[in-house]
Amino acid sequence: MSPAKASKKNPVKITDLTFRDGHQSLFATRMRTADMEPIAAEMNKAGFWSMEVWGGATFDVMTRFLNEDPWERVRILKKLMPDTRLQMLLRGQNLVGYRNYADDIVTAFVHHAADCGIDVFRVFDAVNDERNFITAFKAIKDKKKHIQGALSYSLTEPRLGGPIYNIDYFVKKAVVIQDMGADSLCIKDMAGLIAPDDAYELITALKQALKIPVNLHSHFTSGMAYMSFLKAIEAGVDFIDTCIAPFALRTSHPAIEPIVVALKGSPRDTGLSLEHLLKLGEYFESIAPKYRDFMDTTKISVIDTGVLWHQIPGGMFSNMVAQLREANALDRLQEVYAELPRTRKELGYPPLVTPTSQIVGVQAVLNVLFGRYKMISNEVKDYVYGLYGKSPVPIDKEIQKIVLKGYERGEKPITSRPADILEPELAKAKKATKGIAKDIGDVLVYALYPQTGMRFLKWKYGLEAPPPETKPKTLEDVKREDELIAKAKAGKVAEKVEVKAPIKGPAARAFNVFVGDEYYQVEVEPAGGPATFVPPPAYAPSQPTAAPSPTKPGVPTAPSVGKKEAPAPPEAAVAAGDTPVVAPIPGTIVRYLVKEGDNVKAGMGVLVLEAMKMENEIDAPVAGKVKSINCKAGDKVSGGTVLAVIG
Repeated sequence: MSPAKASKKNPVKITDLTFRDGHQSLFATRMRTADMEPIAAEMNKAGFWSMEVWGGATFDVMTRFLNEDPWERVRILKKLMPDTRLQMLLRGQNLVGYRNYADDIVTAFVHHAADCGIDVFRVFDAVNDERNFITAFKAIKDKKKHIQGALSYSLTEPRLGGPIYNIDYFVKKAVVIQDMGADSLCIKDMAGLIAPDDAYELITALKQALKIPVNLHSHFTSGMAYMSFLKAIEAGVDFIDTCIAPFALRTSHPAIEPIVVALKGSPRDTGLSLEHLLKLGEYFESIAPKYRDFMDTTKISVIDTGVLWHQIPGGMFSNMVAQLREANALDRLQEVYAELPRTRKELGYPPLVTPTSQIVGVQAVLNVLFGRYKMISNEVKDYVYGLYGKSPVPIDKEIQKIVLKGYERGEKPITSRPADILEPELAKAKKATKGIAKDIGDVLVYALYPQTGMRFLKWKYGLEAPPPETKPKTLEDVKREDELIAKAKAGKVAEKVEVKAPIKGPAARAFNVFVGDEYYQVEVEPAGGPATFVPPPAYAPSQPTAAPSPTKPGVPTAPSVGKKEAPAPPEAAVAAGDTPVVAPIPGTIVRYLVKEGDNVKAGMGVLVLEAMKMENEIDAPVAGKVKSINCKAGDKVSGGTVLAVIG
């Protein structure tokens, strides 16, 4: 039955995601609080059931890149939007990080978030292990806030069904979550995979089985979300997630404005004012140019139909492209596409959502670059051991043996709730931040991200100067950039600029060059190094995507780019007979596991390198004595950098 023919009024409630998932999906989570403040009061008048303004990647990005206090954003928005429920996305026991945290950290985080102004906690788990909800649910109830339990929607084939992800799977999980105390349930379709008829059947089954309201969250990536939303509305869905139009579509979410018109006058009429929403859209349109550098311009199309086959969420795809580009291996993207489903199957078919999307995606990249499971991130080891929870199906036994060989916690996976084996962490975090942390919020920043969190606290309290790249871009900056482009295209001489290399090593020089209508930035390495053309994200012309692989319909081929030769290792004192420990990929030094003078065995860990958001232990290639350590924690290094020398 269509919404227009329904017998009684039952308005569809709207959760707006513009301030969180909208800019996270389109602009790498770079929207600043200063751009939210001017429009917040008008957003408050819109009549949304809730607004998701926090959680997900916002916490990490604000402290890592924006030099903004994430707790302060919530407090500011609560004052400006007192009539609207503020919502956050919580990754269960992962909180807003990439691992499971101890129960005391989870409790403290939830309590403080509620105190700052969060009213609705959408709680999901990457592997849909409801045991990872226990502590968060209790903490939310302590504060008498709304729990929206979420299930990560995933498939093993293009449509709902099969032996793993079927209606029975989701309904049984939903009933368990309801019985744990959830106030509402969300089906979280992070890649836009749910088909219209599948949405109708799943929502119908959930409405029959549950007593609590049901929400459908779906990204626009595949282009199906509008159709699926209408079918879900027919089935009686209570909430849907949308964004204001300028921050909608592509890998974001359906725009609210067409939905308001489509349901106008029907019993499911949202009750929202189209005129008011259009005024909101004018504001977001005006500030969007500030963030254009972060938008994916590799495709002309607004949708990616390839996702219906490879099922890679937009954020995961952009991460993989960035990882391969950083490793000078973008030409191997097609190999990663082929490796990804194999790796996912071996790891127990986890849903591809943070953090398992990064865990699976990075391991697929490492498998292609270095050989299958020759290099394994610490997060993959933790996952296989069971620290993220129970995988949907058992992990391949042979892969389990390879991954857990020599693992510090043991080679036999756990079957208990992961947090049951984690030692309390809050007291240690308070001790580590003594003298700098001013409140529990500061302590939690460090507890979640010890390295980048401590760096942020030093920026916050003036102990270190934040780097220039944390400075916000203004509309005047955008205007000047556009004027420069226009002048250069008109035949003016391009401006010459000097830049510092972002990685350890000598500085490069960069020049703006115009070839016809195309703008390039040319980086010239010192000492006769090779020059490379680097199209800046904001201005590089979109490159056509090659035809899909005949054996994998809909899977895009990597854009045609010139292969850049891997740089030679930086100069380091490596005497004859000594062996260097070399960075296999670009990354950041997290910590050294040895010191100069230590004796090491071949295969023993020397240091931990953070690359692709995962921690990778770099082993000693030979036995011997550590003669030198060439870097320190926090250093960014390029692939090939000599990190230590063993003699």
